[in-house]
Amino acid sequence: MPKHRKSAELEEKISILPTTPGVYMYYDSEGNVIYVGKAKNLKRRVSSYFNRTHDSVRTNLLVRAIADMKYIVVPTEQDALNLENSMIKEYQPRYNVLLKDDKSYPWIVVTKEPYPRVFMTRKRIKDGSKYYGPYTDTASARTVLDLIRVLYQLRSCRHAITREYISKGKGRLCLDYHLKRCSGPCTGLISEEEYGTQIERIKQILRGDMNELLEHLRSEMAQLSEELRFEEAHQLKLKYDMVERYTAKSVIVSQTIGDVDVFGIDDDGGAEVFINYMHVRRGAVVRSVTLEYKRRLDETASQLLGYAMDEIRSQLGVEFEEVVAAQEPDVEMEGVTFIIPQRGDKFKLLEVSEKNARQYKIDALKHLERHNPEERTNRLLERMKADFRLSVLPRHIECFDNSNIQGTNPVASCVVFRDGKPSKSDYRHFNIKTVVGPDDFASMKEVLTRRYTRLMNEGKELPQLIVVDGGKGQLSAAVEALEGMGLRGTIAVAGIAKRLEEIYFPGDSIPLYIDKSSETLRVVQHMRDEAHRFGITHHRNRRSKSQTVSALDSIKGIGEKTRTALLTKFRSVKRIGEADLDEIASVIGPAKASIVYSALHPSDIQIDKE
Repeated sequence: MPKHRKSAELEEKISILPTTPGVYMYYDSEGNVIYVGKAKNLKRRVSSYFNRTHDSVRTNLLVRAIADMKYIVVPTEQDALNLENSMIKEYQPRYNVLLKDDKSYPWIVVTKEPYPRVFMTRKRIKDGSKYYGPYTDTASARTVLDLIRVLYQLRSCRHAITREYISKGKGRLCLDYHLKRCSGPCTGLISEEEYGTQIERIKQILRGDMNELLEHLRSEMAQLSEELRFEEAHQLKLKYDMVERYTAKSVIVSQTIGDVDVFGIDDDGGAEVFINYMHVRRGAVVRSVTLEYKRRLDETASQLLGYAMDEIRSQLGVEFEEVVAAQEPDVEMEGVTFIIPQRGDKFKLLEVSEKNARQYKIDALKHLERHNPEERTNRLLERMKADFRLSVLPRHIECFDNSNIQGTNPVASCVVFRDGKPSKSDYRHFNIKTVVGPDDFASMKEVLTRRYTRLMNEGKELPQLIVVDGGKGQLSAAVEALEGMGLRGTIAVAGIAKRLEEIYFPGDSIPLYIDKSSETLRVVQHMRDEAHRFGITHHRNRRSKSQTVSALDSIKGIGEKTRTALLTKFRSVKRIGEADLDEIASVIGPAKASIVYSALHPSDIQIDKE
């Protein structure tokens, strides 16, 4: 394979690269960072960019743009991943994978104070406070807070309540205290220890440790009942029932699963990849976040999983021990056990995570369609460009289909799609003129030749892609037609087989299989349905017209004007046959009426026998 050219200075830098883990940065001629990458072996990884031509067009463009290179050595692959992620966020290089993270998810914070506050926030401050979340749904965070506020009487004021503050009598009981929403710590009505016990119970709720909390409430109820404090026991029972109802709403996957982290990936091979993270505690999902990545250089799912794990670790402060995923990341992570389940509870857990990633994608696409339809169209065309191996966006596509039933009235249809949608005013149908008999291949060649010869003569735009309904034979006929017009390198062409997900390309006997979840397949299905519908409708009309004309055409002595007059009056041959002689005579006269009536009613002719 040919090598990419590089300057002598860059070649020398690569030749002395170490073979240790590290991060490398590529710069363009203006000194901008255009790519950041990690490597287990710096020398081998960087050299691989220059010693061959890559399959990816964007990778080749990257290599051609590299003017300089720098690197940083780190102890482990994990350190390389961490540093790479940080530098991508810092420089946002044009060729790196993009984390589309424009959302600020809410957290529930327990402040670090003698009498802590508990509230929702979107900002994390490193002040020693404890943050729980993030919550992808604000309503979920509010539900948890409401539960906490009903169970425990916590302060909501922002006063810096200390022992000195209380001893000086600066506090004043507020309305929350009188409504039994606050226990009055500002005036010393509750001790730090007692208030702290409530905070520990709240932290259990936020961690998802509902079993311990329920056990504690059961124990206290029993103790109060033994002491005959039935009213207090009843109040505790109400709290117990509330926690139990809240727990029932949690996503319980399995009582046999302990603490585990799950990463589900939705990847249809396109630019956008969605990765869902779920933290499961004692069989219940207590945290779920979905990240959206945009590929720049055909990054693999394993690479993106590594990025996602590092992002979750840095954002949420998670330390992974056991991770369930469909594959392992492309970096070694010390102390982390990866499980790739094939069946059982953990497999079901992975399916739940993948379903969340898929639903997030659906919701994101719906939002995009509603608020930015142009962006949605561009994304669809980018997907089709990749699936059909095109060099340009297929904004103008034409699909052809032949129709001939039992060898009669051969016709063809051409449907036109612009920006992924039908352009019905541009639809065309063709009556096959030069082909004798049912020859679909020759018919396809004739139709394409007529279609594009006319477009070129009229100076009209040509499509970026032609799709023919049929396998390798129809595709070969289309290629011959384009070659005959000198358009072979101008317009891309592909054939769709009976199984819609099979796409044939010129010179390749093995079809490409489109992912069934890809939007390209939906557009292909729509094109084929439209081509069938448009072709069959025209074929049916032509057969009907042919049958109508032939019934009158075979009558000797009846010309075109007479036929036109009859059809104008009666609308169809059937109605002419149902009319009596006088009705027909009133239109074309008695002489011709007699001829027509006799031809359409041969059984009524009387034969005189002598």
